[in-house]
Amino acid sequence: MIVNAASGDTWGIPGPTFLRFYLVATAVVAALAVLYRIRLLAGSNTAVAGPLGAQQLAYLNGGPALAVHAALGGLRGSGAIGVGPDRRLLTTGPTPTGLTPLDQAIHWAAHQRSRARDLNQERRVRDALDQLRTDLEQRGMLLSQAQRVAVRRWTRVLAALLTLGVVRLFAGLTNGRPVGYLLLTLFGVLAAVLLLWRVPQTTRAGRAALRDQRRQHAHLSPGSSPAYATYGAAGAAMGVALYGTASLWALDPGFAEQAEVQRQALGGGWSSGSSGTTSSGGGSSCGGGSSCGGGGGCGGGGCGG
Repeated sequence: MIVNAASGDTWGIPGPTFLRFYLVATAVVAALAVLYRIRLLAGSNTAVAGPLGAQQLAYLNGGPALAVHAALGGLRGSGAIGVGPDRRLLTTGPTPTGLTPLDQAIHWAAHQRSRARDLNQERRVRDALDQLRTDLEQRGMLLSQAQRVAVRRWTRVLAALLTLGVVRLFAGLTNGRPVGYLLLTLFGVLAAVLLLWRVPQTTRAGRAALRDQRRQHAHLSPGSSPAYATYGAAGAAMGVALYGTASLWALDPGFAEQAEVQRQALGGGWSSGSSGTTSSGGGSSCGGGSSCGGGGGCGGGGCGG
């Protein structure tokens, strides 16, 4: 049987009919966005080329800035660098053995009397940080830029549906049709888009590695008042990597102050957005409008504009 739309229906589609199809479409797309997100954010549980070092853990925990500070902590703990009266780094001893590329870059920058706050601008330091990031991406512990774009793929479709709903809302208002349930649904879809758009840098595998290392190195927490002289340069670097620059202040407050290192305590993984997939619950928020899915309760004109 063919049902003809009323002449006053927006776009020739009755409000309840539009809303039912809109709810189904947004629910399906939100579910796909969540599933795709979960799969890509899982990362890899396969260890590549041995365990993570302090600077790699620092990059996972606080990004490139914390990796630099972890290297500073290690170099300071070994007596290789210091800070002059002009607040510029300087070398204070022979080059230690077993330095990482980032250590070497920072030691060279200290020899050039760079400021600690400017280290990220040094080409050699940036190259070493890029190597760290590439290694962590290959290990499945950090998302690459391409993966971050891919995570948002279905979220973009959901955003397009949100735009369609907003256009329908204004068209319904212009047409004098009731739009209350559509408006409530759009709030839910907007919440889902905002939550799913935020993508963490660190995968679940990376966060699991951080948690495991914190359990193993709980004694390095600044709250435990560790004796860094006992743990040496490696302990100093690991403390900064796992617990933030507050560890560097505990190690050598004079150096941290003169190097203009901001005190920061970190207990969770570095993220440019919400971590984990807890935000995926936002996908179900659009289901809140399902109470009006049976168009009969919307009043004669329909509830979807």
